[in-house]
Amino acid sequence: MTPETPTPRVPDGRFELNGKPYMADAKGGLKPVEMIKAQDLLQDEVTRKIVGYALELSDQIARFKEHTFDDIGGFDAILEQEYGATIGGAKGNKTLQSVDGLYKVQVQVADHIDFGPELQIAKGLVDECLNEWSAEARPEIRAIVTRAFNTDKAGQINRSEIFMLLRLDISDPRWLRAMAAIRDAMRVVGSKTYVRCYARPRHDAGWTAITIDLAKA
Repeated sequence: MTPETPTPRVPDGRFELNGKPYMADAKGGLKPVEMIKAQDLLQDEVTRKIVGYALELSDQIARFKEHTFDDIGGFDAILEQEYGATIGGAKGNKTLQSVDGLYKVQVQVADHIDFGPELQIAKGLVDECLNEWSAEARPEIRAIVTRAFNTDKAGQINRSEIFMLLRLDISDPRWLRAMAAIRDAMRVVGSKTYVRCYARPRHDAGWTAITIDLAKA
């Protein structure tokens, strides 16, 4: 018989004091186990069991990420040594694919963009346009402008709405200067690399992402 895999666990939280079992409560105090409700003990057991699995899975994902970047880096190094070139564009985006075309790995590098003081100049010009256009301004444009320049709870500008402003086809010279100011305000302050894996059962089928995100599994 194959031995069962032991259930991952976090410490059970119990310890002995003067020969009696105790557990710490949420306020940092000590409580005799015999004084804890059975339903609370059961809840504690289930919570610790789930967290135990989660910690083990988190460690596995961390190792997977490390090995994945090592493998891709090693592959790039071999190509560089053998052919003097690597796969992908200048920013590091690339796609690796199996010979049979049923599996692929995409590497995407996303820049993190922040905005400098020129953004306030852009806001002033946009406000001038809206005030002069008055009722002629389409309500959806006003809504985009309001969302774009409102900060969220963390004080961050709504970047997606800012980019929507740049896509609007408006020829007013002040609007064009405002959009130029927004572009001048953009600063790349960092980047993050994402690896996504895909599979498909046959060549004429669509790609399905291999889910690692718990919320999407």
